[in-house]
Amino acid sequence: MFRRISSLSWARCLAAAGALTVLTATGAVADPVRQPGGVQALGAAFASANAARPVSSADAPKATAPRLSYDGPTSRIEVGGAVWFSGDHMPAVDKVIVTSPALVKPITLTPEKTGSTTFVQVNEPDEKPQLRSDIAPGSYQVSALVHGRTVATTRLTLVPEGSAVIGRFVVGPKDALPGIDTPSRVRPGSDATVLLTDRSPAPDEDELTVTSPLFDDPVVIRKDQDDPGCKCDDGATLYGGHSRVRDDIPAGTYPMKVTVHHGQETLTRQVVVAGQPVPRPFPWPAVGIAAAATVLIGAVAGWLLRHRRRETAAVSS
Repeated sequence: MFRRISSLSWARCLAAAGALTVLTATGAVADPVRQPGGVQALGAAFASANAARPVSSADAPKATAPRLSYDGPTSRIEVGGAVWFSGDHMPAVDKVIVTSPALVKPITLTPEKTGSTTFVQVNEPDEKPQLRSDIAPGSYQVSALVHGRTVATTRLTLVPEGSAVIGRFVVGPKDALPGIDTPSRVRPGSDATVLLTDRSPAPDEDELTVTSPLFDDPVVIRKDQDDPGCKCDDGATLYGGHSRVRDDIPAGTYPMKVTVHHGQETLTRQVVVAGQPVPRPFPWPAVGIAAAATVLIGAVAGWLLRHRRRETAAVSS
């Protein structure tokens, strides 16, 4: 894209090239391009006027700020658990010290390699950097220090020790595997499967109770419920159960709740009800049984009536 040049700049360029339009002795207008050296001088002047201007501070590339990150195996961090940190875009030093009120002691980060601005946590043999076990669950600030000066911070949110690690808590059609981390969707009147997976189940908790406006009654889901759609090869414990969605429930979004770890934690998921109600099959077996019962009752009543009549006739004779 060409840079816009003011009329003053153009005048300077042309003047420098000796190519400003001039009047000849006869009063005719001279062609600047035909002046001696006009084309070359004009090009040189134009290039000079468009030479790189000084870069302002606003145009200069900004250095990336140092960043401290938690690099644990899961985003769930327990009180008293182990921690791992790393740093990016750190100053050129030999170590960074990580401190926090939640840590048992400070942690040292060192460059990933010589001259690197990426710092990693290197533990001593058999060392397992720990979070304090005598603190309450909650959010704690963590700071990265270089020569005693804070260069980056982050926060850790700690959960109670031994808390649940829920992978899925979902509901879906009975003949399909419910989705993972997506809003569940069911039809009114449909048969449904309720699944929950916990990678850290509480001892002796073999069943859980799920409540929701979706169902007429609470749904009991049991440990290791056999479900061919869920292999659960991540080591999680599976709780499963079946129920029927109310056929009179309007379309909309409804909560589904469960309490785990013997009442310590309550989880809620949102379930979408959409589509036409599933038609219930006509209860032919029930109708058949009722009809058979009616016939049987009629037959028995008829037999009794005939028997009584015969007894009455015998007495009369």
